[in-house]
Order: sequence, then C-alpha cells, then structure tokens
Amino acid sequence: MTSPSGVVGTGAGSRFDLPFLGFGVGLRALHHGWVLEHLDTGLGVDWLEVITENYLDSGGFPRHVLDRVAERCPVVLHGVSMSVGSVDPLDVDYLRRLSQLADAVGAAWVSDHICWTGVAGLNTHDLLPVPFTEEALAHMAERVRTAQDLLERPLVLENPSSYVGFAASAMPEQEFVARLAVEADCALLLDVNNLYVSAVNHDTDPSEYLAALPLDRVVQIHLAGHTDAGTHLVDTHDAPVASPVWDLYADVLARVGPVSALLEWDDRLPSFPELVRELGPARQFAGTAAPAGA
Repeated sequence: MTSPSGVVGTGAGSRFDLPFLGFGVGLRALHHGWVLEHLDTGLGVDWLEVITENYLDSGGFPRHVLDRVAERCPVVLHGVSMSVGSVDPLDVDYLRRLSQLADAVGAAWVSDHICWTGVAGLNTHDLLPVPFTEEALAHMAERVRTAQDLLERPLVLENPSSYVGFAASAMPEQEFVARLAVEADCALLLDVNNLYVSAVNHDTDPSEYLAALPLDRVVQIHLAGHTDAGTHLVDTHDAPVASPVWDLYADVLARVGPVSALLEWDDRLPSFPELVRELGPARQFAGTAAPAGA
C-alpha cells in the first residue's frame, strides 16, 4: 500500500498521526468491475472509502474486490450502524468484526456518524438526529470512548445533516460536536455538504460553525451534492457538488490546510471516470490553500 504523497499528518495541525491520503471517491458495487479492470493502470484517485456494512459480513466477489483494492491503494471504512447515540448497549460483536475487517484491509482509519440508527435491537437503516443536551453529550462521549478502546484505534465521527431540531436541545450543533470530540478524544470527519445543508435548513451561519470546531481534530472532509426542495435542502448524494459547498470547502482549507478529501455519490451514479473528473475542483482548491496559520 502506498501513500500518494508520503505526507504524514492529515491537515496542517492535526493532532492524530494519520496519513494525508489526498483525494478519493466512494467505492460502490456498480463500479467494482471497472475498478478491478483498471487497478494495474491507475484509478485516477488516491484512495477509496467503502461503506463498512457492505463488506463486514460479505465474502465472495465484494470481498475479493475490497481485498484487491486494499493491496493497491489506501482504504477507509465508513460505517452507518455503530449507533453511538442510541440507548441500546454498544454492539460489541459488531465492533469486534469491524476491528478485524480494518486490520485485514489495512484501513487508514474507521469512521461513523454522530447519530443513532436503531433502538430495542431494531435497525432503522437511517442516520437519525440526537438532541443536543448535556445528558446526550455525556452518554455519547462515554460510548465513543468505549468503542475506541474496543477498536484499539481512534474513531472518526461525521457531523450530521438535519431537517428539524429538538425542542429539548440546549446548545447549538457545533458546540455539541466540538465538545463530543474533545471529551471522547476522537477525530472528526467534516462533511462540508452536511454543514451547508443544515445551515440552510436551520438558517444558521456555517462560518460560526467552523469557528467553534476543534479543527485540529479534522482528519477527513466529505464533499457531495444535494437537492433543493424549495423550502429546504436534502442531502441526496446524487448530483455534482454545488457552488456554495465548494466555497465552504475553500473556507475550511483556509482554516485548516489540506485535509484528505472524498467525493460521496450514492444515487444516480455516473461512471467512475466521471467521478474522478468531479474531484478536479477539490484538487485545485487544495493546491492553492495555504497551510493553517500561514
């Protein structure tokens, strides 16, 4: 496995000893054949992110693809069912299998979401919001610390996209995310599209959100497209990155310096080469970004 740049420490001031991977896309089943065919000649991206649950218990062709890919380029595992915000006990067996998969493919890191996905043993298969309260913060921080101990590696948590808020919330989202990262001593995956979608939906200022975060904990950035439904934005991951999201990405880079970045595209998928072309602006913005603090 080779690093695209040899640079260690993603982000100019990151406190985590994680590699700068460069620019990647999500590996989806539709592209498995193309990726296998072009592994030897080059994919045009520096790394790939896979949805953990798609490979956790699967064998056969999907696992064959992942193993082949992991031999040639860095891989990150991105989970959607750790459910760190749930009141159900942490799924220790899930964490054990996740750790084994991460070891087997040499995952650069593992990530999940600041959310809950199920209760009473039922998985909703959706990323559900949490109330931003002191009780929820303490509950989640303890669960994240436990998960990291069981995984024996730092956990990278992603900020959510949201459409409604809880009346019980006692703090803004950015304060909750910042305090969770510090109190649980975890890393952050900053989804710039999620940040923009939520800011529009809740009429908040994304610059204030960024200013409140411990940016030295940001080790990865997500970029994606969304749908404008008129009264609100929907985080659909089925279109090119919107201009305001690119502007916000440039703002992030100006604050933190270059960070491993990934284009998410989950529905109405274009061809793999088209995904690679969509990464062009990300490379351009990062190429002109000054190191944080310059």
